[in-house]
Amino acid sequence: MTLDRKYYAIKYGLFYSIIVAIVLIVPFYVYITLMININDTKSEIELKNKGYEIIKKMEAYQGDNENFFTFPRYNRYKAGLFDSNFLPLFSLIDQMPPSFEKGYHEYKHKRYYTVIFPHHRFFGARYLIVESDINHYEIYKMALLIGLSIVLLLFVISYYIFKNFALPFEKINQRLDSFIKDSMHEINTPLSIINVNVDMFSRKHGTNKYLTRIKAASKTLATIYNDMDYLIKQDRFGFEKESIDMSLFIKERVAYFQDIATLRQININADIEKDITLYFNTTKLQRIVDNTISNAIKYSHEKSTINLFLYLKEGEIVFSVQDFGVGIEKPEKIFERYYREDLNKGGFGIGLNIVKKIIDEHDIVLNIASIYGKGSTFTYHIKYS
Repeated sequence: MTLDRKYYAIKYGLFYSIIVAIVLIVPFYVYITLMININDTKSEIELKNKGYEIIKKMEAYQGDNENFFTFPRYNRYKAGLFDSNFLPLFSLIDQMPPSFEKGYHEYKHKRYYTVIFPHHRFFGARYLIVESDINHYEIYKMALLIGLSIVLLLFVISYYIFKNFALPFEKINQRLDSFIKDSMHEINTPLSIINVNVDMFSRKHGTNKYLTRIKAASKTLATIYNDMDYLIKQDRFGFEKESIDMSLFIKERVAYFQDIATLRQININADIEKDITLYFNTTKLQRIVDNTISNAIKYSHEKSTINLFLYLKEGEIVFSVQDFGVGIEKPEKIFERYYREDLNKGGFGIGLNIVKKIIDEHDIVLNIASIYGKGSTFTYHIKYS
């Protein structure tokens, strides 16, 4: 029950970091698109300049026909001269350009700039095409690094903020935890004294309705106490498994709740198959059984019936409790901690939350059939072992 400050800080730090990362998607998309457009514009200008540089060199050569013309070569650029039929007169370009229209062209990771000459001006060439590779890797890399840096920085800041924010709550939670443990210890002693003295008085003077009420009330209180005790110990103690005679165990729990059922004139019909053995933890099994039976009694109408079944079916142990009471109005909420369908029925709303955690831990399937105003059936399917 103690607040884990570190877990709290990591959980909400990650949550807000993810939210910010999602929010950043749009501006980063705009940023990347803008940088790519700028990169393409820069590439167009550079290709155009290289094209005019080659033209200048060819124009200069026209005045010097005694020497051979050396076609310019560059590390980052390739160029070529093509005739009117698009055939290369001289080309350093590895593949055929995608277009011979004048101007700037894009094709995959290649960029081209085409210049159209007047007929036979330069060596009979009609087209000058300059090519370069373009790579947006650096843009994506920079955007990714900036984004990750922002999210990481935000997570670190959020982590320390939430960690310090949770500190007062952690201290309060620790004090509350200590208070509950001390209170549980203080409750256990008088509760045991009440039960022992009621049993002794009953054996000496016989049972009457007042003793039955006291005993039923003390058992109801004991069920709540056992839930609270389990809630405190679940993260601190290991619950060892053992071989349990489930048939006998269910009979004993039915007998235990008989006083509470009798007080409300509820009849429990128990159809329990003999010699069903389960390898499980007794404390956890008791929490499942006790909460299911006590809820069936709590939400049943007076002078009604509860049907309880335990049997084997297709390699599974089936434990089912059916009541004909008020039913469940919001089945999706009954496993939430502190949720109670009827605030007048008592309890803290933790019993079914505990049951849910236990069955999830042990792959127990729970089917709930309920008609509001007519009753409910809780059926547990436990792998037979």
